[in-house]
Amino acid sequence: MALSATVYHLQIDLSDVDRNVYQQLDLRIARHPSETMRYLLTRVIAYCLLWEEGIAFSKGGLSEPDEPAAWIKDLQGNLRVWIEVGTPSAERLHKASKACPRVAVFTHANPELLKKAARAKPIHRAAEIEVYGLDGAFLDALDAVTDRNTSWTLVHTEATLYLSCAGTDLTAPVTRHSLGE
Repeated sequence: MALSATVYHLQIDLSDVDRNVYQQLDLRIARHPSETMRYLLTRVIAYCLLWEEGIAFSKGGLSEPDEPAAWIKDLQGNLRVWIEVGTPSAERLHKASKACPRVAVFTHANPELLKKAARAKPIHRAAEIEVYGLDGAFLDALDAVTDRNTSWTLVHTEATLYLSCAGTDLTAPVTRHSLGE
């Protein structure tokens, strides 16, 4: 029998000061049985940091290899932003960059792995792909206080995350990297 997804309910008070985004998010996120908590948390943070009208998690999640972790579509349904999580292959980044005007990758692993992949194989518009690194220790600490029904207060300002959850305050940098380096 196949394992089913675990649903997480996150209520997030989002303040992205640099972008003037202030939203109350009520998210229900399915965690695929093979998905790590670091991956799930990175997916949610990516969603928050790129939040705008039209953002959504992909329907198939990890089980759909042709879809990103999340995307932003315009009112006509055209794909505007392809959002990857983790360490996608050079081939996947090439495909995403050809299919969409903007590609963003949020990684919970060493960003050098992405840079190495970018140097190994050609990637369309590699220098334009946005890569954001999240600290593993921060994600592990967040995992320890996040359960299946959780509230977060998330503030993003000057490339730093300030997150409060279950009486715990966490801080971490969001480092931006370039595949063109």
